[in-house]
Amino acid sequence: MSNTDSFVEEVNEEVRRDRLYGLLRRYGWIAVLAIVLIVGGAAYTEYSKAQRAASAQAQGDAMLAALSLDDSAERAESLAAIDPASLAAGAVLRMMTAAEQARAGDTEAAAATLDALAVDGEVPAIYRQLAQFKSVTLQSASLESADRRQAFEAMAQPGNALRLLATEQLALIDIETGDPAAAIAKYQSIIDDAEVSPDLQQRALQVIVALGGEPELSDAMPLVPDSSTAITD
Repeated sequence: MSNTDSFVEEVNEEVRRDRLYGLLRRYGWIAVLAIVLIVGGAAYTEYSKAQRAASAQAQGDAMLAALSLDDSAERAESLAAIDPASLAAGAVLRMMTAAEQARAGDTEAAAATLDALAVDGEVPAIYRQLAQFKSVTLQSASLESADRRQAFEAMAQPGNALRLLATEQLALIDIETGDPAAAIAKYQSIIDDAEVSPDLQQRALQVIVALGGEPELSDAMPLVPDSSTAITD
């Protein structure tokens, strides 16, 4: 390479270096900002995780402390005072509170707790449905059969996660009001449902047999323990 070529190459290199430094001076802050945002975002994510873990642990400790109390009324009061970490946790706490209130003999307070949860639009639907179901079953001794039937019929509609359990309760009301044929029909509809659980299916078979009916079994139905044997156990 001649001296002229070497000189030209050095000049080009110097020009490129000057351009690079100029770009860095002009736009370098963008790279710095990007790095700061990435590092800060990662730090905030880790901080948020640590905060959620600490909150969940504190809530769990508070729940354990409440459940360790000897008196049901005191347990209910302590559970109700816990600040939930999320809507789902709050729903669980309210159902636990209602259970302790019922255990303490305060059915009215337990039903009120469950009813308030059942109409809370901010809570996921499954918790509202479960609270409504528990409230009606809890008041089975005080509510008229017609009122319970109306409530369970609403819960037995398609789309409700507890519709089969609600149908079972409707069948029990039929038995209570002296209509075994209607009860058998409802239990048969439970057996025929594609979403029926093995335990519920077995209960339906047992009650149909106990009522003197003959359950209709499809070839696709999963096997369950012999109902006649289970009844005599």
